[in-house]
This record gives sequence, structure tokens and C-alpha cells, in this order.
Amino acid sequence: MKAILCTRLGAPDDLVLADLPAPTAQAGEAVVRIKAVGLNFYDTLIIAGKYQTKPPLPFSPGGEFAGVIENVGSGVDGLAPGDRVLGYTTFGGTREQAAVPAEKLVKLTADLDFERAAGINITYGTTYHALKDRAALKAGETLAVLGASGGVGLAAVELGKQMGARVIACASSDEKLAFARSHGADEVVNYAAEDLRDALKRLGGEHGIDVVYDPVGGPFSEAALRAIAWEGRHLVVGFAAGEIPKLPLNLMLLKGSGVLGVNWGIFVRENPQAYRAGLAELTHWCAAGKLSCHIHAVYPLAETAQALKTITERKAMGKVIVRP
Repeated sequence: MKAILCTRLGAPDDLVLADLPAPTAQAGEAVVRIKAVGLNFYDTLIIAGKYQTKPPLPFSPGGEFAGVIENVGSGVDGLAPGDRVLGYTTFGGTREQAAVPAEKLVKLTADLDFERAAGINITYGTTYHALKDRAALKAGETLAVLGASGGVGLAAVELGKQMGARVIACASSDEKLAFARSHGADEVVNYAAEDLRDALKRLGGEHGIDVVYDPVGGPFSEAALRAIAWEGRHLVVGFAAGEIPKLPLNLMLLKGSGVLGVNWGIFVRENPQAYRAGLAELTHWCAAGKLSCHIHAVYPLAETAQALKTITERKAMGKVIVRP
């Protein structure tokens, strides 16, 4: 079988296309014929050795995928050959087949194509957990989304609207903001052309911004936090800007606000039932047209490096998918 491998830590162009023996299912595992893989910003970090998870070399990037079970090992219940499944494995997806622990697979019961299904798990799953479990976002509240045209940003725009919030999309170009508005954003801020703090204070009014969804970091985190409402919630999702900000604690004191970490991977591990229930709801919402699961582009397996560069160059609007 064909597989994209990280054989040395580095950039996307350091990845190699290799031939590997087909996997066999061990006890507790299922072999999945992978139909589509969703790529994320953290994939660019994991191949560089800059992510908190550091797999032994060689490994395949790609932590979310959709496919069909080919066979199962002993001790596997509830899954059978022919089942359509979603997988969340942190890494290991950019290959034609993978032997996966059964507990990391969820049946895909919604009538949904593999490409869009492959892009739900991490982006929409992270965002659903962030807005529902961490921020307890309420209908009528104001949600500011940084990086609003990327994978998780677009998910936050759509889920925020689905949950009844007023959504302010923040991004670095008018093109990206037009895209976010077409997916439901009520207001937009171009933080490359306008001071983010001032814009959010204007749009938040005297009350302020109830929830900030922040996958960007860098200088934008403090700017957004300075516009937050009394008892507002600032969600720390990631640091796409590259810099991990240091926030003045007095800002939280003055507003009675909270800065809340969003760790999707540990949530999945610690709350498997909630994870599966949320994923079932998300896939059915997508199949029903309530969420777009918008795909920026689909690349063949051999072009995984180019797919990742689309993410690093911040050209992606929506999900980047690889199809083995």
C-alpha cells in the first residue's frame, strides 16, 4: 500500500511517498481502507517536532479520516467489515490502509460523503466542545471568531449561528471575510486593516464580546480580550500566528472573565460517550445542510506536501482533504 511518511522532522517537502506492507488487524483493532483524510494546522507542527504529541519516526501525518472497515481483529464488538467509519488518531491517516484501535473509530451513520465526513472530527468536534462545553454559549450572545475562514474558524462561525449567537468573523483579508459572511457571519473585522480591539469594542458596544474563539494567538489574543464583556469567556484553541501570548491577569480581574483552554484530544480520551454523541449530532447536521463542512480542495495522496503548504501559507478557506 502507498503511504506518506515523515522519516525526518522538517517541512512538508521533507515528507516521502513510500510502499508499505498492508496492515493486519491485531486484537482490538480494525483495518480501515481510508477514503479521505482531513488535514489541520497541527499536522504542520507534528512533522516539525513542534507539537505536544511526538510520534516515533517514521509516521504518517493526518489525524482524522473516513473510510470503510476491511477486517477486524479478535475482541472487537460493534464493528464489522463494510462499516463506514470516522477515525480520530492524532496521526497516521495519510495512507491507503491503517490498523486502528477499535475505540478510535465511530460508525458514520449519516448519509454523508467521505470527503466532508473526514473534515468533521477535529475542526467541528473541537469547536462544538469549545462552544458548548467550555464556553456554554447561549442564544443571543455575541461570539467573536478569530481566523474565521480557516478550518476551525469556519466551524465556529457556523456552529455559533446554529447555537443562536450573533457572530463577528475576524480575519486578515476582505476575501476571507466575504467567505465567512457567506457562511453566516453577522459582522466582520479585517484585522490586517483595522485595530482588532477597537473594532470589537465598536461592534460589542457597551456590553462587550461574550465569547472569543481564538485559534490564532499572537498579538490578537490580548486585543480581543480587551473587548470582552463582564463574565466573558476567551477560548484558547491554538496559536496559528506562531506566538503564544502572555496575557495580563488584570484584564480577567477587571471583567470577571475567564480564559479557557480547549484540548480536544484529552476531552475525547476522558469523555468518549460525549465525544461520540457530539460527533453523531455534527454528522447529521452536516448531512441535513445545517453545517457546510466546506472543502477548500481535495488533493491526491502523492500531493500531501502541497496540501499542507496550502495550510501553512494561509490560503485554505475551509478544510483541506487528501484522498488516498
